[in-house]
This record gives sequence, C-alpha cells and structure tokens, in this order.
Amino acid sequence: MSETIRLASLGIGWWSNVLADGVTRAPGVDIAGCFTRSEEKRRAFAEEYGCKAYDSYEDILADPDIHGIINTTPNDIHLETTRQAAEAGKHVFLDKPIANSTGEGAEITRICRDAGVKLSIGFQRRRESQFRWVHEKVRNGDFGILVQAEANISRDRLGAFDEGHWRYTAEGMPGGVMLQIGPHYVDVLEMIIGPVVEVSGMLSQLVLPGDNPDVAGLVLKHENGAVSTLNAGYASAGENYVMNIYGKKASALYTLHTGMYFLEQGGETPEHVPFEKNDTIAEQMREFGDCIRDDAEPEVGGEWATRSLAVIRAGVKSAGEGRMVTIDEILKSGE
Repeated sequence: MSETIRLASLGIGWWSNVLADGVTRAPGVDIAGCFTRSEEKRRAFAEEYGCKAYDSYEDILADPDIHGIINTTPNDIHLETTRQAAEAGKHVFLDKPIANSTGEGAEITRICRDAGVKLSIGFQRRRESQFRWVHEKVRNGDFGILVQAEANISRDRLGAFDEGHWRYTAEGMPGGVMLQIGPHYVDVLEMIIGPVVEVSGMLSQLVLPGDNPDVAGLVLKHENGAVSTLNAGYASAGENYVMNIYGKKASALYTLHTGMYFLEQGGETPEHVPFEKNDTIAEQMREFGDCIRDDAEPEVGGEWATRSLAVIRAGVKSAGEGRMVTIDEILKSGE
C-alpha cells in the first residue's frame, strides 16, 4: 500500500483537534472524515480540517476509503467503538488510557489482533527527545545500575471542564487525575527503568468538583529492584513536568521549565544538555500510517498499554485498601 492513509476522527473534543493538527504535519496520513453526536461540532471540525462530516459512526465504518479510526471517545466506550472498527477492518489509533479496566484493555488487544488490524495507543511523551536520549544512555550502560526515579506531571484544570464532564466522575475516570495523565509517566518510567511489579498509592480531592481525586501519588517497585515515585495533579498553580532518573554511575534531571541536566559519578555540578523540542504528536500519527501501509507494529500496542493501566489500577486499589498491590493481581482480576 503506497497511498495516503485516510483517517477518520471519532469523538470530537479538544484532544481530537490536537491529534488532527498532528496529522496535518505528518506525511502519508490525512484526516478524511469525522463523527461525533453533536452535528454542530462535527460540521465545525469538518470545515477546519477539510474532511467529510459523516452522519454516523456506522457510515464511517462502511466507507472503504477510510483506512483507520482516531478514537478519542470516553474511556468506558473504547471497547465497543474499537470492536466495531476492528470488525469493519479499520485500524485503530486509541487515546490513552486503553480502557478503564485491564480486562477491557486485554479484550481490545485481542479483538484487534484477531481481526488483523493495527492498534496504536497514544503515548507521545515517551517520544520526547530528552527521554529518548536517557533511554539510549541507559541501554548503553552509561547510568550503571538504576536505583531510583521521581516523576511529577501536574496541571491546573479548575474550570477546564463542565462539572458534569465524564473526567470528573469516578465512573468515567476511576482514579481521577492519576488515570487521566499518570499513564504518560508510568510509560516513560517503565520504558527507561523496566516493568513495575508492585505499587503503593495515595489519592486526595482538594480543588476540583465531582467525586474524583485531583491529587495522587504512587510509589513503584520495579522488577530490577529500583524504586520510583510518581505524583500527578490537576490542582496545581500551573503546568509542570518532572522526570529524574538516578543511576549508580549517572543521573538525569529534567523539568519542563529548566530542561535536562546530566550528572556523572564524581561530578559536582550537573551539566545542561540542550534539546530541540520534537513534534511527538506528528511522529506518532506518522507511525500509525506507516504501520498500516507497511504491515508493521506500532511502538506502543495493546499489551504494553494494558500493563501500564495495571500500574495505575494497582495504585488506586492500594489507596483504597491501604496495602501494596501487585501488577499480577490486577492483571489476573481484570480490574
């Protein structure tokens, strides 16, 4: 297949526009259609991206000119909307998290595998150039034994959503902020350090409306014995990201506002390592198109994404029951 890969957006909110903008910057892929229940929203989206506004999801799935679906629907309907796409032979780019439960994540993975369609999960943070750099140096042995890490991903979301929005509800987003944005840095931590095997978690609701935590913290034990912490918040004064990786021979210290610093064993002052910001959204959309065209596998598929979800669900269960929870327990139960 050498033609341009034609994609249709399902579920139109602010993130669908971010992904569609990424498609416009990525070679080999095109936004060809869209659907959401609001006629006003889909007409506006179609006008902005020069695509067709379909009258139903079924109409998209019946169109042989559509190769894949960009699915940004609420988590609790990922399974059904992906099932429909797979049965119609459409490839699926699914925004993270893969689902609200690992059981549904595993089922989504199985459905796509059995149907022979590609399933790519939206974990763009791992593609950021500073994390690629750290990952490569870790693989080369420059960090020695990895011992610790600390990560924080936080934003101000007060007033960002209507009070009845599904992200504010325990049913729509079980685990609150940690399930919504925590998976990004779980993914980066597991990519760099290795699999998490058990989790201890704490959750709080301090600022936002609804019945969901807006502040969360996890302590993660990795398979290699390293211990990392991950904090996530929707109640901070503004946006910030932190990712510090500590090894016996070297450490990498990153924040959104100061950039990356690197400290080797015996050194006294970390050295600044400059990076140009790369277009992670366009990269992942290009990869999705390439996987469809070349029959290749995406970097992050359903199995990895389901395991990443299990880390979050283990943390939520730990907070509720006051004990350490293993990843195997969550995967076996399907929670």
